[in-house]
Amino acid sequence: MNLESGAILVLSGPSGAGKSSLIAKIIDHIGPTYFSISTTTRPMREGEIDGVQYRFLDEETFEGYVKENLFLEWARVHEHFYGTLLADVERELDLGHHVVLEIDVQGALQVKEKMPDSVMIFLMPPSLEELEKRLVSRGTEENETMKIRLQNASAEVALSARYDYAVVNDHVDRAADELAGIFQMEIRKSKGSADE
Repeated sequence: MNLESGAILVLSGPSGAGKSSLIAKIIDHIGPTYFSISTTTRPMREGEIDGVQYRFLDEETFEGYVKENLFLEWARVHEHFYGTLLADVERELDLGHHVVLEIDVQGALQVKEKMPDSVMIFLMPPSLEELEKRLVSRGTEENETMKIRLQNASAEVALSARYDYAVVNDHVDRAADELAGIFQMEIRKSKGSADE
């Protein structure tokens, strides 16, 4: 595997911080990029398609993949398993593509340990109060699930100091510009080190 061929950009942040919205806004500005599709055991939501937003597996299959060391990273988050398949990342790096992983803090720290050149970016909500409003307006969470997500958000924000960058999603366009700028700068750096 040629890790110098592409940059690995890891984006984390609490549920409702706006990770997917920002990625959708910047996708055309960062060159040939693979947005990793996470594998999960959580139930499929209305409108989701297996293999597009996520790869959906049952717990037994997921745990089999763990035993076979098929994941670059994996974690149990909000009572379900999530993971990134190592083969996907290796394939895209070997093709010279940059890889963006939109994953939780536990998984991000595993990636940084295994691939120290990964660039870690934490997406912050303007406040926990605003985060709660966003989760309520999404209408996809039951009350108990929302409580868990808000509790986890505080712990995740506390770990943001372990990231290379923190971006506050206070206004979508401004945050998208900042995130695109970070991605472009880090991609240029990775090309420079590959050319040396």
